[in-house]
Amino acid sequence: MRQERAFGPRLRFAVLGPVRAWRGDQPLAVGSPQQRALLAALLLRGGRTASASELLDALWGEEPPHAALAGMRTYASRLRKALGPDSECLVSESGGYAMRIPDDALDLKLAERYAAEAEKARSSGDLSGARDLINHALALWEGEPLTGVAGPYAELQRTRLAEWQLQLLETRLDLDLELGRHSEAISELTALTAAHPLRERLRGLLMIALYRNGRQGEALAVYGDVRRLLADELGVDPSGELYEIQQRILHAEASLAGTGSPKPDTQTHTTVPLAEPSVTVRPAQLPAAIADYTGSELLVEKLAQQLSTTKGNAMAVSAVAGIAGVGKTTLAVRVAHGIRSEFPDGQLYFDLRGAGTQPADPHYVLGEFLQALGVQSGVIPDSLDSRAALYRSALDGRRVLVLLDNARDAHQVRPLLPGTPGSATLITSRTRMVDLSVAHLVDLDIMSPEHARQLFAKIVGEDRVADEQDAVLAVIAACGFLPLAIRIAASRLAVRRTWTVSTLASKLANERRRLDELQAGDLAVKATFELGYSQLRPAQARAFRLLSLADGSDFSLAAAAAVLELSMQDAEDILESLVDASLLDSAAPGRYRYHDLVRLYARACAGRDEEQPGDPHAPLSRLLDFYLATAAGVYAIERPGDTTVAHLEVADGAGLTFTEYRSAFDWLHAEAECLLACVQQATAAGLLRRAADLLVAATDLAESGVSSRRFESAATAVRDAAARAGDQLVEVRVRTLLCKVHTIAGQFAAAEEEARQAMLLCEAVNDPWAAGNAPNERAIVASSEGRYVEAEAYLRQAINSFRADNNQPGIAGVLCNLSRLRLLTGRVDGAVQLAKEAIEIYDRLGLASRGANARYALGLALTQAGSLGEALGFFHKALDVFRSGRQRFWEGVTLFRIAEVHLAADRTGDAAFAAEQSLSVTQNIAGDWWRANILTVLGRALDGIGELDRARACWREALSIYEERGSHEAETVRTLLGERPSTSIRAV
Repeated sequence: MRQERAFGPRLRFAVLGPVRAWRGDQPLAVGSPQQRALLAALLLRGGRTASASELLDALWGEEPPHAALAGMRTYASRLRKALGPDSECLVSESGGYAMRIPDDALDLKLAERYAAEAEKARSSGDLSGARDLINHALALWEGEPLTGVAGPYAELQRTRLAEWQLQLLETRLDLDLELGRHSEAISELTALTAAHPLRERLRGLLMIALYRNGRQGEALAVYGDVRRLLADELGVDPSGELYEIQQRILHAEASLAGTGSPKPDTQTHTTVPLAEPSVTVRPAQLPAAIADYTGSELLVEKLAQQLSTTKGNAMAVSAVAGIAGVGKTTLAVRVAHGIRSEFPDGQLYFDLRGAGTQPADPHYVLGEFLQALGVQSGVIPDSLDSRAALYRSALDGRRVLVLLDNARDAHQVRPLLPGTPGSATLITSRTRMVDLSVAHLVDLDIMSPEHARQLFAKIVGEDRVADEQDAVLAVIAACGFLPLAIRIAASRLAVRRTWTVSTLASKLANERRRLDELQAGDLAVKATFELGYSQLRPAQARAFRLLSLADGSDFSLAAAAAVLELSMQDAEDILESLVDASLLDSAAPGRYRYHDLVRLYARACAGRDEEQPGDPHAPLSRLLDFYLATAAGVYAIERPGDTTVAHLEVADGAGLTFTEYRSAFDWLHAEAECLLACVQQATAAGLLRRAADLLVAATDLAESGVSSRRFESAATAVRDAAARAGDQLVEVRVRTLLCKVHTIAGQFAAAEEEARQAMLLCEAVNDPWAAGNAPNERAIVASSEGRYVEAEAYLRQAINSFRADNNQPGIAGVLCNLSRLRLLTGRVDGAVQLAKEAIEIYDRLGLASRGANARYALGLALTQAGSLGEALGFFHKALDVFRSGRQRFWEGVTLFRIAEVHLAADRTGDAAFAAEQSLSVTQNIAGDWWRANILTVLGRALDGIGELDRARACWREALSIYEERGSHEAETVRTLLGERPSTSIRAV
């Protein structure tokens, strides 16, 4: 019985995991958690009507909110809308509700039906059928039942369903023992007893399984363990049932020996013509499924459906590819066991050892398969082609599942494929078999954080991880969410009772030791990677090593080509071959990344295998040159007429070139994380000048919001390294940049200190770039702190330096700042004129992005002049440019100014809307000072629309920020809290 066939053709629901609904394959939006809680409460009643009081109690318990009844009715109405043409399923009657759906439309009902049929099959002696039916029931669970659904009823049902799932699992394991599957059951029972150490039935099953497997000493040790645990935890002795099992083991009772190995299926088939007088048998070669499998059940179902469905004359072939240790074999074995009933003529399995130095010869594998199919060894031909032909003949008319594990390539696999549609083949490999045209390709990714946590907890035991969730997350993150690594780490912890999860996390925190820590017994992450690396060609191996040395989370094809000193085409060929070998992942077209543990291994290989006769930092230097040259080109295309690039140390021809601003700007933001990682790496390597110049060229990232914190961190690292090295040129540049970063964040004291130090260094260093930018940034700080005379002196110094350097955009920028300063000192007409002069320069140079700053300045001046409509127009023009240029800081500040204009025009509703937008945009970017400014204006707007309490809350928060900072704006807010607000506007 297949799960997908059992569902109705239209509507179906799930509660054995997240509460969900589908129409066919289309998921339905079932709404908020409370709405899902209502749906779950109705579904779990099996069509019975639930009264309003029962539903209120289910959703909210004994103390429902005041409007709970109306809320519940709203949820019911929304559910009807979500159900669309099937809304009649939700029935209103007797003041309550009921869900009337077919039993096979709910996963829980299906599970109950499977369990009932399993009991009947067991009673009739069909143990194998009963086992399969219970497995069908268990397969319907997708994590914790009613995931994310709140309410007392849901919690009660969640506990009940989880207990029932465990009971089903125990029944299935009991059947395993009755069927003689002792060895298979031991691993699963070991994991389950670790997860549920006080559950005595599991302990008893484990004792029997061990005993029947010839491990009497271990079986008795299980009893000793549980007796000690029960005494320590509960102060009780084991149950009489468990004691009886122990006594029977001690006395080696014959009745405890069980049925032994499962009896072979004697079902007959047409024999192979060329194999007479062979005996046709049904092979059952699948390895035991992993008991603690944790992963995507949806992927399991999709693979199962693909392999079980024959389309025309095409045989079903699926090839699962993925990085070493990602769980390909575990997934494949689980899928194979789940569809055994679809292949009644047997299952063949072989480990092709494709990742090793001696992969299995298809000639030998065919011989093994033929014998498993009942062909006598004496009639098996010698040649590969003849064996393949006989193999296909032996499978003709049969439905056999072939699992080819750990294949090297398509060449190894092709002779092993059945020739008719009745059979199916499932392949696992580290290589993507793009040249196996008949195969349905599946790329297996790492685990989700939740699945990874579940796997770890299953092995270690929920009790040991319950109070250390942060440490668990640290461990599974250090394992890169790779199942093999998680299994190894968890296994190490499971046998070390004195360790905490935090102990393990601290051991794995050391990247240099991490791969060595990830080994347990004969399992080791490093060894699995070594197999793949050993098969690489020299050019592939070199690329694998060198590209791992960069610290960015991923890298572009262009950056890789620069590091490898190859053409883009040659680099792409190598990178794609590494993707096919599952040693790299293609994060997006033209972008690649390592799994964290693979990167650590590749770096270890670089330290061991890379020949470095010259500069050990040569690969990093080439990457730095690439980023610097390209970023300088982006800077130049955005700012024609700016002389900054002329003062940078740029390697000619090492980067990309762009013909238009948008693609250049997109590149800068796409590469932000990798570029800034390169800066910090270059700083550690002593490549300070180019690291600093790269920050100058990428200065737009300081205003982006997304990258501003990382930019600050990188600049700080360069500054400190430059100070230690006595490199004043580098130090003056990064201090100037840091002044800008701190000003944006409203950290004026820090900004002032950086600017002061930068200007002192300017006296010792002949740097035209710093000579103009350092006093300009210091003027902005002085202006923000009310030191207007000082600010104007700095701006005069800056504009003279920019004029001496013929830096026209620099001059225009100073004019904008002078315009704002004029406003602050009451010279409105002069402010308007200076802003217009700046716009004229920017427009003449074609600098739309920089021109937005001038239009912002003009908007400020026009606001003060009372030309509110005209000011609003300039602000909106600036806002469009800031948004398209991803300048989040300036976008947020411009929205703040728009709010002020609306407030001045008595459009308080519009003012509140713009201020709220500003708060949202500037969050985590602009700092507390700006937040207080926006809250002050928002409070004025809210007061204007009659929301005084909320307004006062905004002002109180703003006052708290101002008082903590010692800002003079605090007095204004104190006045607002005591009097009606004014609409004065301050230009910053």
